Amino acid sequence: MRIRNRMWEDSELSDRAYRERGRILMTALMVLLGGALGAPARMMLDRRITAALSGKDLAVWIKDFPFGTYFINMSGSFLLGFLTGISVKGHMPALLLAFLGLGFCGAYTTFSTWSFESVVLFKKRLYKAGFLNIFLSLILGLILAGVGIALGETI
Repeated sequence: MRIRNRMWEDSELSDRAYRERGRILMTALMVLLGGALGAPARMMLDRRITAALSGKDLAVWIKDFPFGTYFINMSGSFLLGFLTGISVKGHMPALLLAFLGLGFCGAYTTFSTWSFESVVLFKKRLYKAGFLNIFLSLILGLILAGVGIALGETI
């Protein structure tokens, strides 16, 4: 005896379900592609910033400050805020927002690295740098996200 699923018997509902499934898969693909660009961008920019600052005459307590991660997270906060601001006004297709916002920004910024580097600063007893990393990242990250949203909404 064959069990019938009434939901799939209605062709209109079936078409709607297939379209929704396709939309979900396309969104996932856009997130994947954006992430494939965001992660290497983060790695390359972090290395470039670290190399630019290596050998500089910095104060002992700031010498180990994770400038690369800090810059990446701050620029990513602004960019995600800006993209969100644009999308709120309906000026950005959902798939482009998935590609840039979820994919690129999600892979480009890094909460786990920020957390790890903050812990390392405290383990090295670089308390000033550790607190500076935590508080500047939180405060400036929120401010930049807010500025990005406000700027994006003007477009």
